[in-house]
Amino acid sequence: MDRWVCELCGYVYDPAVGAEGVDPGTPFEELPEDWECPECLASKDKFKLEMHMR
Repeated sequence: MDRWVCELCGYVYDPAVGAEGVDPGTPFEELPEDWECPECLASKDKFKLEMHMR
């Protein structure tokens, strides 16, 4: 699953782990629209897909 990074604080949402109040295995796209970064309270639109270096 893809990981998502908060552009404001660098928090990484990892679907395999979940987050407070979010079950592991929950894809980012299925988080509620009003979900906020647990670190800095940024809105969901402040997250971008983590780029993987190869």
